[in-house]
Amino acid sequence: MAISILPWIVAVALWELAWSQKWMTTSLFPPPSVFLAYVIENDFRVGFARDAMPIPVAIVASAYRVLAGLALGFVGAIATGILISLSRTASLIIFPFVRGLAPIAPIAWIPLGIVLFGIGNGTAVFVVFTGIYFILTINTVVAVQAVDKRMIKTARSFGASPRQIWAWVIFPAVLPQVFTMLRLNFFAAWMAVLAAEMVGLKNGLGMIIMLGREMFNPNLILVGLLMVGITGYLVDAFLVFVQRRVLWWQSENVK
Repeated sequence: MAISILPWIVAVALWELAWSQKWMTTSLFPPPSVFLAYVIENDFRVGFARDAMPIPVAIVASAYRVLAGLALGFVGAIATGILISLSRTASLIIFPFVRGLAPIAPIAWIPLGIVLFGIGNGTAVFVVFTGIYFILTINTVVAVQAVDKRMIKTARSFGASPRQIWAWVIFPAVLPQVFTMLRLNFFAAWMAVLAAEMVGLKNGLGMIIMLGREMFNPNLILVGLLMVGITGYLVDAFLVFVQRRVLWWQSENVK
């Protein structure tokens, strides 16, 4: 743990040194001691007096949107992937659409989300959902096809029914791979929800960065970037915790 923190300590120390020695323009790139002091002076609130938003509220709002989108996308992808694997008709009808829509970047779904859900939580959740659903569906299909056939034959030799094979052999083998892919795509979904917050939402970490830009306030921009990094790290740590506790049969490979 200490080794992973050390590079950040060195970077902040060099940043503060450059500021103290006037090696950089502090009005454009203030160090942590300056923009953190700015936040403390403003009682951890950002924005204009009447509409000022507490930073903890922004963190919770962004985390809620991304976690809701991840949960919906994960469940939907597992269900769709299994349906495609079970049904040749579904494979012929649904899978081509999934493969065609998977390359679209999450941020490209923002205009459609606004049309469908307006400017609000619905758009942000929709963007996260679309950012992971198609890729996870493809990954689910591939993972089902990659299940060791010897495990299935062994289950059948012990008298397991097709439903039992799916429940106790295929599904446990597929779930860890799909969850790992969920973590890998989380960061793209995280960036997408921040972009969605920048197009008109009244709270969230993306809104903080946009507000800093509109106010020409680098302190606010850097505070927003710091909170984005910390919140993203904590959400990923939460996903690792869930993976280790829920998918206990492969927890030794989780990092």
